[in-house]
Amino acid sequence: MRLQLKKSLFLLPNMLTLSSVFCGFYATVLAANAEQTDSLYRASVFIVLAMLLDTIDGRVARLTRTQSALGVQLDSLADVISFGVAPAFLVYRWSLEDLGSVGLIAVFSFVAAGVVRLARFNVLAMTPSGAVGRPSKYTVGLPIPAAAGILVSLVAASHAANIWLPSSPVFVLVLVVSLALFMVSTIRFRSFKDLKLSWQTALLLTLAVAPGIALGVYFHISVTLIWLLSAHIIIGLGESVLRISRRTWASSTSSRRQRQEPLQ
Repeated sequence: MRLQLKKSLFLLPNMLTLSSVFCGFYATVLAANAEQTDSLYRASVFIVLAMLLDTIDGRVARLTRTQSALGVQLDSLADVISFGVAPAFLVYRWSLEDLGSVGLIAVFSFVAAGVVRLARFNVLAMTPSGAVGRPSKYTVGLPIPAAAGILVSLVAASHAANIWLPSSPVFVLVLVVSLALFMVSTIRFRSFKDLKLSWQTALLLTLAVAPGIALGVYFHISVTLIWLLSAHIIIGLGESVLRISRRTWASSTSSRRQRQEPLQ
């Protein structure tokens, strides 16, 4: 009985991951039927639901101590569908279809960058023995769910929120390509998986979450998601600039000291 319970616990996070795959697949089907009035909005909702399931499955695996190499690979394959193909096709039907081949290449670059990013994540997540490593405080490159979330939230907000949002094909094209570059970059973004409570963390979360809640109450929850994910990118870029500045300052200080030593 204990052995069967253990096997059931291993199935639980994988079933959540497969549910995320279904949401991404169904969102693609809805986007393909975009002639209907609210098909694109419904597709974006299903991708957001896939994001929630993707967040839950990893935490369930850690709580039940059922992390496995199979789960890591399955999660990445699911992300390719739910946060690569589905949002790319959604944005193509929503805005970039009018650009023809240029729009098609742009959304493919998003999918390709997401695949490369996920493959790199899998390599970094594994220990030399092949076991799953502990979650890191930072991730290398923008996570594909965050990149997909911005695109999907933009589609949802343009339909549901009573607010002007830039949705011209040129703007969306630049946004899609920029997110693709962020995913394959070496910029480190916070993962928030081992978040420790401190006054700095509390201040950072307050500055990010409070305006998002206000925007969601006044406009629509999709605007909140745009704000939070944009803040995630801005924080990552800001920390990278500070990190480079500190290294440059330390290197220049060290060089000055080395030049001054022979003169003493």
